[in-house]
Amino acid sequence: MGGQAAIRGVWCATLTPLDANGRFDHQRLVAHAHQLFNEGVDGIAPFGTTGEGQSFGLAERRAGLERIIAAGVAPHRILAATGCAALPETVELTRHAVEAGCAGALVLPPFFWKDATDDGMYAYYATLIDRVGNSSLRMYLYHIPQVTAVPITTALIKRLRAAHPGVVAGLKDSAGDLEHSRAMVARFPELAVFVGHEPHLPAMRAAGGAGTICGVANFFPRLVRRLHENPGTPDCDAALDTIRRFVEIALAYPLMPAFKALQAHLTGDDGWRAVRPPLAALPAADSGAMLERLRTSGIIPR
Repeated sequence: MGGQAAIRGVWCATLTPLDANGRFDHQRLVAHAHQLFNEGVDGIAPFGTTGEGQSFGLAERRAGLERIIAAGVAPHRILAATGCAALPETVELTRHAVEAGCAGALVLPPFFWKDATDDGMYAYYATLIDRVGNSSLRMYLYHIPQVTAVPITTALIKRLRAAHPGVVAGLKDSAGDLEHSRAMVARFPELAVFVGHEPHLPAMRAAGGAGTICGVANFFPRLVRRLHENPGTPDCDAALDTIRRFVEIALAYPLMPAFKALQAHLTGDDGWRAVRPPLAALPAADSGAMLERLRTSGIIPR
């Protein structure tokens, strides 16, 4: 990570393609990543929520990152999702990301213990930083309490930054609460605050946010880029209307299976439909209904 500046812009929380045996298909992901770069995405964040990261083991995530880089995706364009429930596993993946030269590590809180205190959370993250033991570490805290039930609090961020200056580079706020995201920018203007909920991107850019790390960029990177650029312009407003309608339709279905069904449709590659258990592929009837709603709304062509 080389002590580089915090990342900014449009980063795609990439889907994870699987092969016929249910294994990570790095060739599909590399091709997808290069297509995203060609369409204006600044970087990718593999093995996060959209990428079903918690369904993959340590060896898979390590080897996956290595194979993506070996196939030509520049490490400085990768924000590696490294958070796990167990601290030693998070340490291993985070150290690996640092050594691979990634732009940073996106780290979930330990999500099994729902009653974790700020003291416990501080101990987790501080121990992670100490055990990685590399001044090049740039950590992006991942706030998604509707999934983890463990929030990243302002008190925790303040304490970590005081004890480990320069390590906490940013925050991904995926809570879907615009006022919370704005408050994070106001409280920590030195942090790169990203949103995960795409419709909030223009408002957050106007408030000083760093950009987005989001799943919709898998399908509509140019639309997301338009949200990022020149908030408040007619072009941005038109893109925002489309994104809002897309999110409303997609949220009516199990999200990752729906996303993969859409990716399969857009690419003409049915292999993208596969998900890791316990998730199940979107049934054909639901997939057809979703695609028809997207066509009727003018979001995808007929």
